[in-house]
Amino acid sequence: MLRGSKVGLRARHEDDIPVLQAELHDDVVNHARAQSRPWRPITPGSKTAPFAVDDTEEGDVPFSVVELEGGTLIGAATLWGIDDHNRSAHVGLGLLPASRGKGYGTDVVAVLCHYGFVVLGLRRLQIETLSDNAAMLRSAERNGFVREGVLRSSAWVMGEWLDEVLLGLLVHDWKPDPQD
Repeated sequence: MLRGSKVGLRARHEDDIPVLQAELHDDVVNHARAQSRPWRPITPGSKTAPFAVDDTEEGDVPFSVVELEGGTLIGAATLWGIDDHNRSAHVGLGLLPASRGKGYGTDVVAVLCHYGFVVLGLRRLQIETLSDNAAMLRSAERNGFVREGVLRSSAWVMGEWLDEVLLGLLVHDWKPDPQD
């Protein structure tokens, strides 16, 4: 398990999948805001479920996020689109509704940075988020990510076009937690 100050990132367990599907995927509005594709219902237990893990897929590394105190599942995180040639990847996370607003997102991003830069040896991490996602923007910027641009009207979300913000962090600009 990778550890931050509040959270741990561990392998996805089979019993995590129904919780993540019910609290993150089945919430249509949350899903529409988090994904770049339309929501559709997924049959429980489906191998194509969004939180099912394919351990052979090397371009994505999915984690379950747990509280360090007690080990309670609080969300999902991933490094996706890993590009070994350009040594870059994208950061993504979703917290269960009851776990939002508690500072976990900032810690998750910090742990993903450690994993990407230290464990995988990447050079660049990138986040794309809706321009009104204040929590993600705050978590990214607290970890040193820099706003690199706005993708105007690039996301179709529940009947309207929204802007996305592109943020990047280079390894030489990263300031790891002293615990790292």
